[in-house]
Amino acid sequence: MIKSEGKFDYLEVGEGEPVILLHGLMGSIENFGDMVDYISEDYKVYGLDLKLFETPLLKCSVKNLAKYLHEFMNYINIEKAVLLGNSMGGHIGLIFAKLYPKKVTGLILTGSSGLYENSMGDSFPRRG
Repeated sequence: MIKSEGKFDYLEVGEGEPVILLHGLMGSIENFGDMVDYISEDYKVYGLDLKLFETPLLKCSVKNLAKYLHEFMNYINIEKAVLLGNSMGGHIGLIFAKLYPKKVTGLILTGSSGLYENSMGDSFPRRG
């Protein structure tokens, strides 16, 4: 179910309007589980692996991950999509919508991100 093409690892299932799932800081695309099956009954679902622990620290920011999402959408030829972001994935969706508003048909934000509650910054917390 998970594809690896170029620099992207992602799942792709279903048919219809595209929905892109964005996982949280400690998550992965597998975290969406049964929700993928449910959503893919009516939509084309993509789950992008954000590769948080493979990305060099200097490039590991919410803004750069929004740009990574933009590269992915261009690579897959997705003109616009609904973004469904969990926790930190929601912050990526918000920044993406600000940077590329014409590429977003909707935002669905779930969970809460204690990492960014005080300030929605552009960088991640320290990573060991």
